[in-house]
Amino acid sequence: MQLPSHDDVAAARARIAPFVVRTPMLRHRVLDMATGGTILIKPEPLQRTGSFKLRGATNAIQRLGAAAMRGVVTHSSGNHGQATACAAFAVGARATVFMPHDAPRIKVDSTRGWGADIVHYDRVTDDRDAITRAFADRTGGILVPPFDHEDVIAGQGTLAMELAEDAAAAGLSMNALLVCTAGGGLIAGCALGLEGVSPRTVIFAVVPQGWVVTGRSLASGVRAGNPARG
Repeated sequence: MQLPSHDDVAAARARIAPFVVRTPMLRHRVLDMATGGTILIKPEPLQRTGSFKLRGATNAIQRLGAAAMRGVVTHSSGNHGQATACAAFAVGARATVFMPHDAPRIKVDSTRGWGADIVHYDRVTDDRDAITRAFADRTGGILVPPFDHEDVIAGQGTLAMELAEDAAAAGLSMNALLVCTAGGGLIAGCALGLEGVSPRTVIFAVVPQGWVVTGRSLASGVRAGNPARG
């Protein structure tokens, strides 16, 4: 994977603009009072598919051009699958989404509602990366990973670029940005997106308690898995 740049995020912003919601910047007086600061919120659940994932999937699929007609393939437990299906639908391409058997029914139905073919797998016994890659190789489809992809990362970074611009328009500077982090595509994109518009903003990864993959990976310099729990 080639590391994207701030310019790639800027290009992604223009590319995806017709297909995604430019979500507003919100404030809440109670949060400001509780923290003694100014809390800015970027409500990505207002996206067409309910999450920021639509930004990255749309950028990746738009970048494919005519090659998208070969079909796109991904794996997801919900949000990225919905996003990929929606982005593929926008260009008339077929999407195949591998989803675990225990994925939330509402997300499976939403993904299928955008026209995607759903293939279920067992998250305990199956290697999702291997089975999606094998399927893409067999069918000629193009993989659109949830986070490890330069166009996906660039698309996610548009979120931070918008937020920084809205803050500046309101006469505010962003001292810190807190980013929910799992695979890392969003926080990587946000870092690139802020590079040219708010370079002094300190970025913090926010993870669920007990989920230490991001911290362990950064500390060791190699990708780490989360320890199994008995």
